[in-house]
Amino acid sequence: MKKYFFVLILLIGFKSFAQESQVESENSVITQEAEFPGGDKAFSQELHKMIHAYIDLNQYGVNGAFTFIFDIDKNGNAGNLKVLPKVKNSEMFIDDMKFALKKVKKKWKPAMKDGVPVISKKIIKINFVTDFTDG
Repeated sequence: MKKYFFVLILLIGFKSFAQESQVESENSVITQEAEFPGGDKAFSQELHKMIHAYIDLNQYGVNGAFTFIFDIDKNGNAGNLKVLPKVKNSEMFIDDMKFALKKVKKKWKPAMKDGVPVISKKIIKINFVTDFTDG
């Protein structure tokens, strides 16, 4: 009988713990998204400038749309970059893109939750097709 009572207490304890963590996740809503001065288009243009200034894209054979996924920290710095899809020499390509990302001088305005800066994710799509055409 004591065993059943103990198991019942454990199950009730786990159930109440699960409900608490669910309430916490519902409350963690970002009230203001991260913003770059001039918007996402301005950021893409700045990043393009840094890529062209510091990186030889011909060694990677990039052509087409790429998705850049990165974090904006509480201070407005971009980091933790992931690039999709993978390309030839992906690790070197991502390292070069991280370098170009760091060269963007302007800082982001961080995301806010209840008036407090928080870390957030940003997704930007960049099309490298136009980089190889003479307009």
